[in-house]
Amino acid sequence: MNVQIFGTKKSFDTKKAQRFFKERRIKVQFIDLKEKEMSKGELTSVMQAVGGIDKLLNPKAKDEETLALIQHLTPSQRFDKLLENQQVLAEPIVRNGKKATVGYCPDVWGAWE
Repeated sequence: MNVQIFGTKKSFDTKKAQRFFKERRIKVQFIDLKEKEMSKGELTSVMQAVGGIDKLLNPKAKDEETLALIQHLTPSQRFDKLLENQQVLAEPIVRNGKKATVGYCPDVWGAWE
């Protein structure tokens, strides 16, 4: 299992996700989105795995203007704008190969084992 957790150190759900895998002795790679953003390929892969760009957006994001803008752009423009403004992503984003989840999803992660 090759698990990556994308999130921020201050995110409560990201900490819970890290604890979930640590308790099961599953090694994870943590990527702090404040230090290193997701690449275009990573974001595309996650978007396809979770079922679209809307599932990646955090409706409670602090940057409400950018969130509203992304929601009202054409589909082709939305991805590029999200790639530039990853502070509106829901956290944590957990990847395991081609599979991915957004948010705290212990039931799904348990099925990966």
